[in-house]
Amino acid sequence: MTETKQFLSLHLLETLAAVLPVRDENNAPKTIVYGGFERHMITSQARRRAERMHARDRANAGKGPLSGRTMGQRTREWALLTARVLETAHGWERDEAVLTARTVLEGVGLKFGDPAKKTVANLTKVLLFAPADTGERIAAHIAENADELRAWRDEYLELQAANAKPKRGKRTASDEPETVVEEGREKKLPPLPKESRAKVLTALAPRDAIDIALYGRFLAEIADSPNVEGAVQSAHAFTIQEAETVDDFYAAADDAKLDRKKNALDFLDAADDAGAGMTGYQSLISGTFYRHAVLDRTQLRTNLRAAGMTEPEAEEAAVAAEQEFVTAFVEAFPEAKKNSTASTGSLPGLVVAFEGDRPYNYAAAFQKPVNENPEDRGGEGPAGLAGVRRLLRHHAFVADRRPDIRAVRLLTYDPQVDALLNELSPVRATRVKTVEGLTS
Repeated sequence: MTETKQFLSLHLLETLAAVLPVRDENNAPKTIVYGGFERHMITSQARRRAERMHARDRANAGKGPLSGRTMGQRTREWALLTARVLETAHGWERDEAVLTARTVLEGVGLKFGDPAKKTVANLTKVLLFAPADTGERIAAHIAENADELRAWRDEYLELQAANAKPKRGKRTASDEPETVVEEGREKKLPPLPKESRAKVLTALAPRDAIDIALYGRFLAEIADSPNVEGAVQSAHAFTIQEAETVDDFYAAADDAKLDRKKNALDFLDAADDAGAGMTGYQSLISGTFYRHAVLDRTQLRTNLRAAGMTEPEAEEAAVAAEQEFVTAFVEAFPEAKKNSTASTGSLPGLVVAFEGDRPYNYAAAFQKPVNENPEDRGGEGPAGLAGVRRLLRHHAFVADRRPDIRAVRLLTYDPQVDALLNELSPVRATRVKTVEGLTS
């Protein structure tokens, strides 16, 4: 049996028309300059979230190789989620549940928003990626140790309020303006009981959440809560041809206004209801994008073992996670403007997957943008097909010089690309018809 290589490299070309998957702070398409030309960009953050949510939703729905396995949730609302369980499952009053959950999480080191602002008072300052059942576990522990934790909470909050009050002091006569010399120091807040701290940290720990093992987690606020080095590397996607943006003018109709106009008895009444209900502009982009991602199989198994799995359990989970990761890479898409552009229905023109001793990024194949104008000297025609030619030519060149590259697989959902693959010089690769065929 051939040894499995450490890294699985994925490369993908997809053509999109009139979409807006990501925007900047001005609602404009995101771009980068590469090879001296501006390109449209879909950020790796947008891609990773789309892929992570795709895998999580399938697992929670009982679909795919991760069906039934623990998945993570990234949110600032862990205090509210814990309080909801205390309220619905353990009979606590809502206000006390929220106050207690927030205080307990503060006790392990998490920081919350300004208490004076209701919108953020009970939200952590950072997004925390933790297993989806974290709130249930914390709530169960609070309910089980209610008397002890209520007493600790009251003492904690009382001292916290006392420390926040302006300190009494004596004024110095010579200072201009007057200054206050503080008398006394803030009293140290009581630590969360040791057993409770351990239980909450265990609940917040990555444990067996597969998507945390895949994408990693960094939590600086709690020194003794483990961080996770992600097993997935994601590159920003960019167009292989020069960026072009269309500012699409739109006019939205007001149904009631048009009904009155339709039934108007004379032209004066009809004139009163002329014009659109709302107008505006939206930017839309088109192009063929190159996408790249890498899975570090060794890191994935390390993360799963660190979560407490035995070696056979980690191996089984890693194989399932790899299959679902590849599926999400191929099928998931950022959902911005999905209803008005149907962007999530796109399928890639070509996917190239292979194993190696290190990652391989083929962005250099498109440093020179594709010239789609067939009338220009050197024009390559439509970017989708031109990109396939370039990508495979680049891969063949690299693979001829890097003997560790093996198990090359190709998948296409485009009949034109399929026909082109038949015409090109033979590439040492296996052509597959399903996403599952892309990985061993």
